[in-house]
Amino acid sequence: MKRLFATAISVIAMASAGTAWAARDYVWAAGSSTVFPYTTRVAETYSRKTGSRTPKVESLGTGGGIKLFCGGAGDAFPDIANASRPMKKSEFEACQKNGVTDILEIKVGYDGIVLAMDKRAPDFNLKLEHLFLALSAETLRQGRLQKNPYLNWSQIGAGLPPSKILVYGPPPTSGTRDAFLELGIEHGAQRFDLLSAMKKDDEKAFKGRVDPLRSDRWIDAGENDNAIVQTLTRTPGSAGVFGYFFYEENMDKVKVASIDGVRPTFETIASGKYPLSRSLYIYVKKSRLDLTPGLRAFVKEYTSDAASGRGGYLQERGMIPLPPAMHEKVKASFKAGTPMAAPEK
Repeated sequence: MKRLFATAISVIAMASAGTAWAARDYVWAAGSSTVFPYTTRVAETYSRKTGSRTPKVESLGTGGGIKLFCGGAGDAFPDIANASRPMKKSEFEACQKNGVTDILEIKVGYDGIVLAMDKRAPDFNLKLEHLFLALSAETLRQGRLQKNPYLNWSQIGAGLPPSKILVYGPPPTSGTRDAFLELGIEHGAQRFDLLSAMKKDDEKAFKGRVDPLRSDRWIDAGENDNAIVQTLTRTPGSAGVFGYFFYEENMDKVKVASIDGVRPTFETIASGKYPLSRSLYIYVKKSRLDLTPGLRAFVKEYTSDAASGRGGYLQERGMIPLPPAMHEKVKASFKAGTPMAAPEK
């Protein structure tokens, strides 16, 4: 019996040694499709500068990336979550429950969400309330929320074209969708007194009635924004929701709507004048900084002036950089290793 027990202990010891020997020797990031090209660019630059193995970067959507990131603190889970919106309270709590405790929240830049259409389509000059009226599953009619009956853009606003409402956009796991719901649909709904009062009285009930998108006119098109661009050129009259970077890359194929009289540009997004402007983040496990080979150096490269500073190579790639003072604050916070506080919601 003793011999059997000793053998079992020996097997466990060898298995543990094997696990340690097989520990992951590369940086792993997963999440937002919007942040994906920026993290990929940093990964390539880091690898070229250091000669280290190129980090693994996956495009799973913000929600999918954070869920995997929060699954645990070991080698089987990403070191970094790419996000095109802030981490939610429920996600933070899931992280804590699974042993992912000290998390570094690093804002890396800005992006805008655009409503794009084929070059041949009429011009769109939308207001935020038009987004709510066109795309929410329930919309306000005769003083109450009803099933959305609108078929054409001209039905919801004077001067809008008579083309049918048909919008291709990201799925529920996407941070782009989350941001579009908050900045576009919810803010548009709050332009109406009844719904503004509902939000103040019961925010959860407000979101439950306003956020669901109509399934007959909103089409989930996956995390591949380039595929949405291709769909717009093949489907006359349709529109698509994606990040400003992909619009910049495809200006020869598509154009974008103005929102509340403001067109999305580098300047209007950086200043916050464009209503659908948002911040971009990476979330990093502090506990992995000295366990995953190269992770600290990779994040340092990401937050460097050469990468995410004004005129850096991520700006050339389409990211809109933080103001210099904020960028310096981000670098100092990473150097100090200051963990994020629990989100309020």
